[in-house]
Amino acid sequence: MKRVMFVCKKNSARSQMAEGFAKTLGKGKIAVTSSGLEASQVRPEAIATMNAIGIDITNQYSKPLSDFKPDDFDVVISLCGCGASLPGEWVVREVFEDWQLDDPAEQPEIFPRVRDQVKERVVMLIQSLEQLEQ
Repeated sequence: MKRVMFVCKKNSARSQMAEGFAKTLGKGKIAVTSSGLEASQVRPEAIATMNAIGIDITNQYSKPLSDFKPDDFDVVISLCGCGASLPGEWVVREVFEDWQLDDPAEQPEIFPRVRDQVKERVVMLIQSLEQLEQ
């Protein structure tokens, strides 16, 4: 089972939504967590936007990347273009992608659009990881 880390600047919205989708859609297929270059709080808009489609992320919380070891993950996904800011050992995992999605924290009205983009990419990620396993 591939171990996936979603990382963002503050682990408050995009990476939290990705974790929620991956835990739901990748259940039994991948192990997932998320973190931020710095920890903060999960945004209420992220929780509400996910609740609107039936995924509950209220128990998720923001965690600093420094709490984790790169060797514990096969896949690292940056959601904010922060790949360049990650310590080098994080970008050399088996799979590294930098999705560069808009930050809904700056414009709360785009939360649903960003959520749907995150879902689409998580679905593609799970499919590609299943193919790697074969």
